[in-house]
Amino acid sequence: MDKQRFTLAVLTVLPLVVACGSEKADSGSGSVDAERPVTGVDWSVKDITADGTTGAAHGKPYLAFDAKTHKVGGRLGCNHVNATATVRGGHITLGRPMTTRMMCDASLMETDRALLGLFDSTVSYRVDHDTLTLTSENGTSVRAVAAE
Repeated sequence: MDKQRFTLAVLTVLPLVVACGSEKADSGSGSVDAERPVTGVDWSVKDITADGTTGAAHGKPYLAFDAKTHKVGGRLGCNHVNATATVRGGHITLGRPMTTRMMCDASLMETDRALLGLFDSTVSYRVDHDTLTLTSENGTSVRAVAAE
């Protein structure tokens, strides 16, 4: 193969190799997926870690971030919540929450209080496959998975 053909072959294949290396493989299925975005997904809250103790979230809490409206909505343990939310560069700035005012059993209200602690502040986030982790400035973290 002459030098021109070799150079052309390398220049043709190189962008394909680079592009393939920037995507993440979906474990077990053999398919290739880009990282899941924070917005446009219903995130089902599974557990909350505060003061070094992890506890299961009670009820069926979830959060959904909307990039177009810059809002977050969802359900805490007992009550529904809405607030402004700006997702940018590994952080989410959450506005003052507006909630319903229902009273439920103590475990649901405990989940409400823990999740409300994320609002009216900036939290950092990390997405790992189908898991979202939110961490507040005081170290409280919330683990949620993408709803199916």
